[in-house]
Amino acid sequence: MNHRQNIVLIPAAGSGSRFGAAKPKQYIEINGKTVLQHTVDIFERQPQIARIAVIVSPDCAAEFARFQTASAKTQIFAVGGDTRAQTVKNGVDTLLAQGLAQPDDNILVHDAARCCLPPEALQRLLATAADRPEGGILAVPVADTLKRGQSGAIAATVDRSGLWQAQTPQLFRAALLQQALSVSDLNGITDEASAVEKLGVRPLLVAGDIRNLKLTLPQDEYLVRLLLNAAEQVV
Repeated sequence: MNHRQNIVLIPAAGSGSRFGAAKPKQYIEINGKTVLQHTVDIFERQPQIARIAVIVSPDCAAEFARFQTASAKTQIFAVGGDTRAQTVKNGVDTLLAQGLAQPDDNILVHDAARCCLPPEALQRLLATAADRPEGGILAVPVADTLKRGQSGAIAATVDRSGLWQAQTPQLFRAALLQQALSVSDLNGITDEASAVEKLGVRPLLVAGDIRNLKLTLPQDEYLVRLLLNAAEQVV
């Protein structure tokens, strides 16, 4: 019998500098809750998720206090690093060291600011990749024409065939993810899949959803509000 757990790891130690707010974007409030809490709630409602680990910066005590009422399913770990990759590495190492995750458990790394993940997209990822040793990620085919720029002008049109836009969650076995992130140089690793790929592993591409957008720029907040309102009406 397979007792493998599905554990969500949410790196929430970033500053969100591109968003330009006075606080990290994951702590911006929308509809009375922080973006991070909206994100956590997605996984709180999923019975297939055994544990949610939120990895925060050691110096965000005020925001940490806001989660004291979270359920036992969600735990906060103040072991965030200077980069996303370092934060995820520290989180995985902590879960394994404390016996909260086993090497064969699935770790689903999800962006703190990606708070509109549709449940059906999460279900697709679990159904497709949860039992696969190479893991998998949510992604959507690139739909727009791509241009390479140079000095403010178009240098070339890029062939978009075969190109996908990576989303999260990105699902990998804990041992594989720990190995992939144990390299001495984490520079250039922008997502977990890119680290795993360096080991020669080819993660699966699982159909994502355009609603699973990431709050990155100020204008994204308008779309996030619309999506959250629509989701609340469905629930």
